[in-house]
Amino acid sequence: MALAAGIGYTLLALGPAFALFVSVIAAKPLLVLFVLTSALIWLVSLIILSAFWRAFLPIGSSWLLVLLLVTCVSFQELIRPVFWFSYKKLEGLLNALAQRMSKPELKYYETMQIALAGGLGHGIAHAVFFCLSLLTPSFGKATFYVDSCKQMPLFLVAAMLSLSFLIIHTFSMIVAFNGYDDGKRSLVVFAPAMHFAAAFLSLVNLFQGGCMVGVPLVLVCAVGVICYCGKIVWAKVGDQDTAISMSNRANILS
Repeated sequence: MALAAGIGYTLLALGPAFALFVSVIAAKPLLVLFVLTSALIWLVSLIILSAFWRAFLPIGSSWLLVLLLVTCVSFQELIRPVFWFSYKKLEGLLNALAQRMSKPELKYYETMQIALAGGLGHGIAHAVFFCLSLLTPSFGKATFYVDSCKQMPLFLVAAMLSLSFLIIHTFSMIVAFNGYDDGKRSLVVFAPAMHFAAAFLSLVNLFQGGCMVGVPLVLVCAVGVICYCGKIVWAKVGDQDTAISMSNRANILS
């Protein structure tokens, strides 16, 4: 039973990431490279932040905890445009190479796959850093509860929060890429706004019985990110299909 519980918690936290990797990423070496690069970048950023904040442990005041969250989220969100800018440099090189080889340039869906890979790497890094160390004891002979949340095992809380942030990081990267490419400030702001919202909502778990409220609220943020991402991509694909159709009609008429 303990083994089954441990496997269940792990699949809950990382199962969607594994499914995305197998179904979308694994067949394309470039996407695999982007996942690994993104995961490495954000792991390094988290290690730098943890090394800085280690001097303040244990954190006894609430304002210091809030400052910790603001610092960590802000630092990670500052890396996001740098990651996109680096990708655009690579995209220019790939398109130039494609022209020399008489190959088509990167299409929109290929760019979104790269954004998905970058976001997935961010989500996996977050899960590895914050979740796996907590889930390791779940393979033992007993579960564990904390005083502030006696209604839900700590391992289940960690797995569900990890799943939520995995979804948020993965799909908000797609929204951010669209925002940077189109110059839409609302899309650019969306990713850090949802990251901040989910991070602060996770603090609800520190209150007595807060896990029964905090975990669902973070999950709602994750669902909101997926829905908004789907809306943006669907609209963009529809606009491109319309443009292609009109171009084909013009060619026929001419």
